[in-house]
Order: sequence, then structure tokens, then C-alpha cells
Amino acid sequence: MIKKSFFLLTIMIGLISCNSSFSEKEKEAYTLKGKEIATNSFLELSTQLTEQMKVGGPAQAIPFCNQKAMPITNQLSEKFEATIKRTSNKLRNEQNAPSEKELDILDEFHKMKIEGKQLTPIVELDAANKKHFYAPIIMKPNCLVCHGTINETVNIKTDSIIKSLYPNDKAIGYAEGDLRGIWSITFKN
Repeated sequence: MIKKSFFLLTIMIGLISCNSSFSEKEKEAYTLKGKEIATNSFLELSTQLTEQMKVGGPAQAIPFCNQKAMPITNQLSEKFEATIKRTSNKLRNEQNAPSEKELDILDEFHKMKIEGKQLTPIVELDAANKKHFYAPIIMKPNCLVCHGTINETVNIKTDSIIKSLYPNDKAIGYAEGDLRGIWSITFKN
């Protein structure tokens, strides 16, 4: 009886582990799909934000971002049949708070950055067999107007607008090339 139970347990563990692993081909496919989604999401958000900056500078772009970034991301999530999220350990919008897993990924990317390693996307399965894609978000020069250092790249007026809309803002003090956060994409299929 004990041998039979042990044998069944071994088979069940084997089946579970087989179902919860990626082949290299699957990892490559989901990495490409994740990169496509992250790139398209970045382009959509940055294009619209850049247009707002051209029209009215930070005074128009910051409220636009406050009101429209989440709905745009939600629309893209529907389009790509995935849950798309941008998160960081230095939040501006508390609705983007990282999960424990996302904090681990952020820590891993920060460690790699400090060690001078190249930051590459991570694709993995969770315990429920959901596929996840994580990719770094690196600060670009045009982002520093709202995320840089006060009195250097962020003027006082811009900082005041940010604080009025995001009273608990922590997403400031970055330099070009810094790790701003991550794309966290959960595939629906």
C-alpha cells in the first residue's frame, strides 16, 4: 500500500512538473510576443504623451497621463489579450503597485544593473500555469522632464503639478539610463 501510494505521488509530481515548464521554443515565442506588446504599449503611450507635451508642455501632459494612461493600457490589454502593467518600486500612481513577484523581478533587474549585466526580458510560468513576461523600463532623456531631478530636469512648476495629482509621488530623481520600472505582462492564452 505504501509503495503504491508513493508510486502514485511520484507520477502526480511528474505530471505537475511537466505541465509547469516551458520548452525553449515556447519561451522564445512568449518573449517575442511580450516584446511586441511592450513595444506597442510604449509607442502608444509615449506618442500620445509626446503630443500632449507639444500642445501644452508638462501642464497638459501630466493631467493627461493621470487620467488616460490606465485606460490606454487597459485598451491595449484587450487588444493583445493580455494584462499589461507598468510598475516600479518608486511609484507615481499607487494603482500600479507591484506584486511580491514584481518586486522580486525589480530587485533582480536592479542587481543586474549594478553588476553591469545586460537587462533582458524574463518569461516564466507561475504556480497556476499562467505565462508572464517581465521587461525593464529604462529612462530616456525626454522622460526626465517629469521623472528627473528637481531644479535640474524637473522645474518647480512641473513638480507642483505632479504633487497636486500624485501627492505620494516617488517617481522622481532618475537619470538617463536608470531602471525606471518594469513591464509586467500576463498572457491570457
